[in-house]
Amino acid sequence: MPSFNILYKQSTIVYYRFGSGPQPVVCFHGYGEDASTFKFLDEPPHGRYSFLCLDLPFHGGTRWSGGLMFTSDDLLELTNLMLATSGFHVVPFHVMGFSLGGRMALGLYECVPARVKKMILLAPDGLKVNFWYWLSTQTFLGNRFFAFTMKHPRWFFGFVKLLHKAKLLNTSIFKFVNFYVHDAEARHLLYTRWTTLRKIRPHLKKIKQLIREHNSQVDIEYGIYDRIILSSVGEKFRKGIEPHCRISLIEAGHHLLREKHKAEIMEALGA
Repeated sequence: MPSFNILYKQSTIVYYRFGSGPQPVVCFHGYGEDASTFKFLDEPPHGRYSFLCLDLPFHGGTRWSGGLMFTSDDLLELTNLMLATSGFHVVPFHVMGFSLGGRMALGLYECVPARVKKMILLAPDGLKVNFWYWLSTQTFLGNRFFAFTMKHPRWFFGFVKLLHKAKLLNTSIFKFVNFYVHDAEARHLLYTRWTTLRKIRPHLKKIKQLIREHNSQVDIEYGIYDRIILSSVGEKFRKGIEPHCRISLIEAGHHLLREKHKAEIMEALGA
């Protein structure tokens, strides 16, 4: 599997390239995953696309030395370095993001809308402000309490179980939460990743304005059975940009980066 290193400030950033086509697609993976999850999109020689997939800070092989801070400027500079290293210095690109990577894709688009030919969002985070995420990462006291909870989680487990028992938290989210806070290392990574990526905050009103001004195309894919990120959020985002935004439903749950969904994703790209 072809992987490459970018030296950026004091950090070593890992990215993968799948395919060798003339059209670059910049890809961002989901939480707790890495860029290799896009490998199934690899095309045969002389295909149309080159998928350039970055390991985000504290994910995969990337060794981030910038502290608990990763900004839109960092995201843009790393994208430019990855494109240039791959031979795409001034070529307009597509951007694709899954789940957490959807927020990265939206943040990148907001920086350089004129350079993005199309945005493909797969069960994306970032189209709705989650109150708990905002409290945990955007406020000082909330972040301190978040850090305390990740070290002393007993009350949190009890609270989550209570919400689930009262049917205020669906089973999918209950399992999702438990999976990512099941041990001390997982909780440490959750705090580190959420806090580090907190500055990537898409401004949705501005992004919708940019989509109209640049006549950008957006394709949003959701799993029909996804109970973590709901398609209704995408429908709300689509209001006011209907000619530019298509929403599709896939016979799937939350995890869309699977070989069996390749046809739908390639269709969203325009292949």
